[in-house]
Amino acid sequence: MFFAKPDIYPASGLYNLNHLLVVIILIIFIIVSVKMTKIKEKEDITNIIRIATVIVWILEIIKIIFNFKIGNIGNVNTYVPLYFCSLLLYAGIFSGFCKGVLKRVGDVFLATGGLVAGIAFLVSPGTSLGIYPLFHFISFQSLFYHAVMIYLGIIINKYDYVEVTYKDLKYYAILLFVICVLAYFVNINFNGNLMFIKEGFGFFEFVEKYSGKLYTLIMIIGQMTIPFYLGLILKKIIK
Repeated sequence: MFFAKPDIYPASGLYNLNHLLVVIILIIFIIVSVKMTKIKEKEDITNIIRIATVIVWILEIIKIIFNFKIGNIGNVNTYVPLYFCSLLLYAGIFSGFCKGVLKRVGDVFLATGGLVAGIAFLVSPGTSLGIYPLFHFISFQSLFYHAVMIYLGIIINKYDYVEVTYKDLKYYAILLFVICVLAYFVNINFNGNLMFIKEGFGFFEFVEKYSGKLYTLIMIIGQMTIPFYLGLILKKIIK
C-alpha cells in the first residue's frame, strides 16, 4: 500500500474521521517539536532549517521518482515542484545556505507564506488525502512536508530569527513572481496547472468562476501578496 498506484486503494478522503485524526496528530507533533526545540542562538535555527531542507528535498526526489515509476511523466502537475507549497524547497536553500538578498528572500517566505501554506494544507490536503490512502508515501510526504512548514514558521517567529515588516513584501513577492513565471511557461508548454494559475482547483474554482479571463492575473497577484500579510498576522499571534 505504501507505494501503490492511485485508485488501487480507496483515498483517505477529506473532512472525515481520517482527516480529523491526521490534523490532531500533526498538531500534537508540531507542538511537541516546538516544545522540544531548544534555541540558544540564531545559528541553531539556521542549522534546523538546513536539516529540514535536506530532508524535504530527499522526500521530494522520492516523490518525483515514484510518479515517474507509475507513468505520470506526462502529467507535470504530479511531480514538478512549482506549487505555492513547493517554495519551501527553494526558500529553505536560500535561508539556510545563502547570504544577502537570497537569504532574506528565504527567511521572509518561511516566516510568512510558508507558515500560511502549511496551515492551509491541514485544512484541505486535497492533493494527497483526496487521491491516496492515509498510509501511503505521498500522503506521508505531504503531511510531513507541511508540518515542517508550520514548525519552521513558528520557531522562526517565536525566537525572532528574522524581523519581518511590511517593507519585506518585495522579497516575498519576487520569489512568488519568479515561480509563477516559471509555472506559467511550464503550464503553456506541457498542459499543466502549476501554481493553480491556469484554472481553478478546490477553493480557487470559486475565484475562477467570478474572475473569468482575469483569473491567472488575479491568482498571481493574490499569491504575491495575501499570504504575506496573513503571515504577518500569524507572526503577531505567535509572539
